[in-house]
Amino acid sequence: MTRPLYATIAALTLAGASQADTLTVIAPDYFGSSWGPGPAIKEGFEARCDCTLDFRTGDVLPRLMLDGARLEGDVIIGLGTDELLRARQTGLFAGHGQDLAPLSVPVDWVDDVFIPFNWSYVAFVYDRTRMDSPPTSFAELIERDDISLIWQDPRSSGAGLALMLWVDQLYGDDALRIWENLAAKTVTVTAGWSEAYGMFTNGEADMVLSYTTSPAYHIMAEEDDSKAAAIFDEGHYFIAEAAGMLAGAAQPDLARDFMAYILSDDFQQMIATANWSYPSALPREEWPEVFRDLPLPETAIFLTEDEADARRSPALAHWLDGMTR
Repeated sequence: MTRPLYATIAALTLAGASQADTLTVIAPDYFGSSWGPGPAIKEGFEARCDCTLDFRTGDVLPRLMLDGARLEGDVIIGLGTDELLRARQTGLFAGHGQDLAPLSVPVDWVDDVFIPFNWSYVAFVYDRTRMDSPPTSFAELIERDDISLIWQDPRSSGAGLALMLWVDQLYGDDALRIWENLAAKTVTVTAGWSEAYGMFTNGEADMVLSYTTSPAYHIMAEEDDSKAAAIFDEGHYFIAEAAGMLAGAAQPDLARDFMAYILSDDFQQMIATANWSYPSALPREEWPEVFRDLPLPETAIFLTEDEADARRSPALAHWLDGMTR
């Protein structure tokens, strides 16, 4: 028996409507986990747009670079500040069209393509039960010989790259001496953050390269206030994660609405405890109490993507030379 024509047309129409009402967001793996921000963002945006939000997770920048114009998606979220230049150079992004006045990040963010949704500072985290007198400056860290460190490789880790540029900004041509000194204190250099932080929590070093927001997780999720970030007088390197709308978005209106949603109180209220970072568009007085109570550096060290790109190669040369002497 053949299917009636009207039934076939109706089914195709419904299928098309369903597809038309789906926003596809390319995101890092942690967005798809139960503990990440993805589930809450999905629920909140779907209530706002009366549509379906589909997260496709994986390595964001490599996927963008590999698929290029063939990438099927509407928005990309989770690009680190060190990745924005390469992402921008693909020419695959459209302007977000949003007023950035709500941003509360500690740097002047002027960008018509990418919007930061979270931020933090790179810092060395220590355990109060194992270290009574943490260094209060980078200079003191360099001078002391009673501290062991674990940190991440700048060639494979965003935090490691931030440390490399942090040292470069503070010490310039003298960075070679700094890396030689740090190498003598270093237990190991890991490929990524998770391995380094796990070794630190297992007691394998006095301090680990992480973020000023890392202690918040221990306080809120574990009721453990023994972890703290050492705040340095010279200032700390600012990092953020950002989102951008793809120029080839199948759902440009939903994509623009999602970019607007990033700046909304609803979205921003989720970020601190789902992403363990500072919200990008909430004043400090509206952060969760634990985050408000965390000490903040007085100085934000920040390089634009062009400045960071110009310094990456010479800074890496100093790092390689200093670590291998």
